[in-house]
Amino acid sequence: MPVIRIELSDLQATQRFGGLLAGQLRAGDVIALSGALGAGKSVLARAIIQAVDAAQDDVPSPTFTLVQQYALADGTPLWHLDLYRIETPQEAMALGLDDAFIDAVCLIRLQKLLPKTSLSIHLYAGDGGDDSVDDGKDDSGVRFADVTAPPHWADRINDLVTSIANKSTS
Repeated sequence: MPVIRIELSDLQATQRFGGLLAGQLRAGDVIALSGALGAGKSVLARAIIQAVDAAQDDVPSPTFTLVQQYALADGTPLWHLDLYRIETPQEAMALGLDDAFIDAVCLIRLQKLLPKTSLSIHLYAGDGGDDSVDDGKDDSGVRFADVTAPPHWADRINDLVTSIANKSTS
């Protein structure tokens, strides 16, 4: 699968990206977020969740609860998950992921247990490359999102990239 690199010039660009991505979501979508601490995973997840449900002022990290649930405008469940403490596929399935992968949108940090059909978004700081650890204290720096899209995402990703390009030129 080809990788599409999207430049996120600042915090607002990351939020715009999340808002545009939210508009493309449908049941069965699995989105894998990865990146170093402070790379923007929480900012992107919050932007997606707040775009689908503006009433969500506080979007807590699912680090300790493992799962936070929301809903798209059409009622489709949106699961925000952090699978850091999950070791086996059986533990993940005990959370109900097998059904969620079909009936919900799953926004997941830590992608070691995800299906190959997931949309993968790897976030990182512009000055450090993939392996840098960003302490998250400077929200003004350029970030990049490397997006790996499976074939069933092709049209939606093309629309998303076009929208981002149009926003950055206007």
